[in-house]
Amino acid sequence: MVQIKTPEQIAKMREAGLVVAAIHAATREVAVPGATTRDLDEAARKVLAEHGAKSNFLGYGGFPATICTSVNEVVVHGIPSEDVVLKDGDIISIDAGAIVDGWHGDAAYTAFVGSGHAPELLELSRVTEASMWAGIAAMKNGNRLVDISRAIETYIRRQPRPGGGKYGIIEDYGGHGIGSEMHMDPHLLNYVSRKRGKGPKLVPGFCLAIEPMVSLGTPRTEVLEDDWTVITTDGTWSSHWEHSVALTEDGPLVLTAPDGGRAKLAELGVTAAPDPLA
Repeated sequence: MVQIKTPEQIAKMREAGLVVAAIHAATREVAVPGATTRDLDEAARKVLAEHGAKSNFLGYGGFPATICTSVNEVVVHGIPSEDVVLKDGDIISIDAGAIVDGWHGDAAYTAFVGSGHAPELLELSRVTEASMWAGIAAMKNGNRLVDISRAIETYIRRQPRPGGGKYGIIEDYGGHGIGSEMHMDPHLLNYVSRKRGKGPKLVPGFCLAIEPMVSLGTPRTEVLEDDWTVITTDGTWSSHWEHSVALTEDGPLVLTAPDGGRAKLAELGVTAAPDPLA
């Protein structure tokens, strides 16, 4: 069953989303050469404490940290550690969440550590982020879940990869419903699957975490012995972007974007819904 939220519940999710946005801002400042991924986790803990919010990652299924820090070939679910020291030229996906009064926010971004990154890495992140926004723009009243999947996949497939070849759209992980829990129905693929059909119709109150994960090679992954860290099977580097989005009577509201998604959606000809906290 898909949980449909009231405007009041969406406002609470917006509060949680702004805490996640604050975590992103704080961790961007810390993601520099010489920092450890544990340093990033500590920055996230401080933000949660300052806002009186709770982590929805810590303890989830036994996960031992506040955020996920996934470096280079790690796709998702990397565990922060004092032993993982960021180096100039690395890329890192930072996935963070927060709970406010029982309502969840969840978002991720890819950061570049230091400078001198290869053009193919810059383009990988750009394509992944842009495909997320294409998916968000397809979150319209009357559309179906598959329309979001199609928008994400179509955007990625149309982008030429520097040096040739195709981008790998990660198959084993995708987006999800979000609300009174972090992971809820429905599961959102980042590509179209005939087996899944069209999925549910999108209506006001529908909330999704939209999160494409794209690699420079294979779409396949494997989980390391810690039972969390997910890497590409061919060792190619990957990018991960995510926002939590609510569909309202007035269109999509990007709960985890500081401006509610207004600027990016306007570039795509979509008007973001008014911010209930403004």
